[in-house]
Amino acid sequence: MASDLLVYNIGVLITSKEIDIINKTSMENIEVLNNAYVAIKNGHIFSLGEGDYDSSLIESNTILIDAEKNVVIPGLIDSHTHLVHGGSRENEMFLKAKGATYMEILNAGGGILSTVKATKEATKEELVEKAKISLKKMLAFGITTIESKSGYGLDLETEIKQLEVNQILDKEQPIDIVSTFMGAHAIPKEYKGKEEAFIKNVIQMLPEIKAKNLAEFCDIFCEHGIFSVDQSREVLKAAKKLGFKLKIHADEIESIGGAELAGELETTSSEHLMAVSDEGIIALKNSGVIANILPGTSFYLKKEYAPVRKMIDYGVQIALSTDYNPGSCPTENLQLIMQIAALYLNMSPIEIIKAVTINGAKSLNKEKQIGSIEIGKKADLVMFNSKSLEYILYHFGINHTKMVIKNGEIVYYI
Repeated sequence: MASDLLVYNIGVLITSKEIDIINKTSMENIEVLNNAYVAIKNGHIFSLGEGDYDSSLIESNTILIDAEKNVVIPGLIDSHTHLVHGGSRENEMFLKAKGATYMEILNAGGGILSTVKATKEATKEELVEKAKISLKKMLAFGITTIESKSGYGLDLETEIKQLEVNQILDKEQPIDIVSTFMGAHAIPKEYKGKEEAFIKNVIQMLPEIKAKNLAEFCDIFCEHGIFSVDQSREVLKAAKKLGFKLKIHADEIESIGGAELAGELETTSSEHLMAVSDEGIIALKNSGVIANILPGTSFYLKKEYAPVRKMIDYGVQIALSTDYNPGSCPTENLQLIMQIAALYLNMSPIEIIKAVTINGAKSLNKEKQIGSIEIGKKADLVMFNSKSLEYILYHFGINHTKMVIKNGEIVYYI
């Protein structure tokens, strides 16, 4: 049977298929093929291999793409973003430069609360158009799937608005969007001193979010001065009972046991983890929770980076994401995040690719559909304008993408 599209003469094809490799870490156990091809049929991977492709894979209507010995990998997965929001917060950058802390800015009405105000004031149409600009940039960087959290409403009406924007965007542009409800992102001003009442309010939002099928995941900001471990457990357990899959912002600023809670509840992923404890790392390893690391946030806030090498040595699986948001990481460039991971997290090139492909898919519970180039999976591919993977990580701050294929169709080319 012939294919619809065939990419051939691939210099390095990193499939991200997990295989057994002797003397490699569990973050380097993915397949790499040389002088390879990939054939696509009906939007899915149909055939792949090294060397010359079989002539039966082509017919007169098959689109042939000469990769010219460039690197091809699965479509990038940005598994932690705050895509849908109103306004921006460039003024805070210079407050931070003068020494203001995250919590000081938040307590003064800035931070998340200023974005909450802007998001409430924005119409659904305005939020859609603003997010589309970011999605075009993400696609150009090779991103084919993202997670998009709510959390800039903190009330049912605005949280629903954000999640409905996700649904619209998922239909109106190529990138697939996985939605996460994060009503417990911050404490609204009107609930200061009444945090338990707000927790109950968030729990009361869950049934309607579920009934409208607006989100697959529930997330919470487990942090000193935001939501405690006990409060986070209460919200996440209520969400789990309703059928939500779980995520948790954990140990970003202080180590308060967020990673341990992730292990206890067996969340799909645990996010940030700059201040994770050794006990938290062990909990992640024993439970199989993906550690979703966001080094762009450390870079932008000039904070310590998560102890990724220690996590890898313990056997924890790592994902890398942008954390795109208006306050602590205003960038859509996942390639830059990959480069920061190489420079400051001491991750190897193969570890980095695994973190933004198959482990990104695992972080979204989508590894059976996306995240690797395997027969039957969605045909999401990125071709870089580079003959080596190392060059993409070495030459930082630019866009290396030459072509993006989404569901078997060319959606970006330069």
